[in-house]
Parts: sequence; C-alpha cells; structure tokens
Amino acid sequence: MNDIDAWVWWLVAAAALGIPLVVTAMPEFGMLAVGAVAAAIASGLGADVVLQVLVFVVVSVALLAVVRPIAARHRKDRPQLVSGVEALKGRQAVVLERVDGSGGRIKLAGEVWSARSLDSGRAYEVGQEVDVVDIEGATAIVI
Repeated sequence: MNDIDAWVWWLVAAAALGIPLVVTAMPEFGMLAVGAVAAAIASGLGADVVLQVLVFVVVSVALLAVVRPIAARHRKDRPQLVSGVEALKGRQAVVLERVDGSGGRIKLAGEVWSARSLDSGRAYEVGQEVDVVDIEGATAIVI
C-alpha cells in the first residue's frame, strides 16, 4: 500500500464522496469530492500531506460557502408546478347543461365535467362562461 501515490488515494476519496452524492442527491458531497480532486492535483504537483489536506479543506469550505447559498436560493425561487385537479382551479369553462346548486355539465380543458354552482341559489345557462373555484371528487364547483 505504501507504493500507491497519495494522489490516487485522493481520487479514491473523491469517488467515495461521489457515491453518496448520487444516492442521496445532496450536493454537499459533490463539493467535498471536488475538494478531494483539488487535493489530488496538489499531491500530483508534489505538495506535502499537510498542504494537500489544507487544499482539500479550503476548496471544500469555499464551495460550500459560495455554491450552497446560490443553490438554495434557486431552489426556493423555482415556480411551483401545478398539475392534476389543482391545475384546473381558476380556469374558465363553458356550460353545456344548465348548472345550479344541484348539478349540471360544463366543458373544462376539453373534457366534460359534472358541475354545480358555489352559490346554490345561482344558475348558469348553456353557453355561459363560468370560473372553476374548486374540484370536489369529479365535480367542478363554479361561479
């Protein structure tokens, strides 16, 4: 084992840190792996062990201090993807059969849905446009 150069051990450490990066999707492991690669380069250039460890620590901490806050900010600012029935709320539909508090039919997003009025005393006639405010089961609640 003594005949294996230190830079090889640093590359082994980088690969070992890459495994939990892939398994857990925690970018911190990737930053530590980059620090290990930097230490391997320092070792390949002839740096002693203390300098190699110092390079590993400095590069890893610098990446954690700079990249992690940027990544966190991007993750937080990402728009939420709305799908399923949540995507239908707020959309407009056309009344196919009279809709009142007890029921009716609308065409919503190209599909025929059962619907009822949010206000049980209000009715919507055929051809009228309504707004979907909620979905309860397979019934759209409209105003």
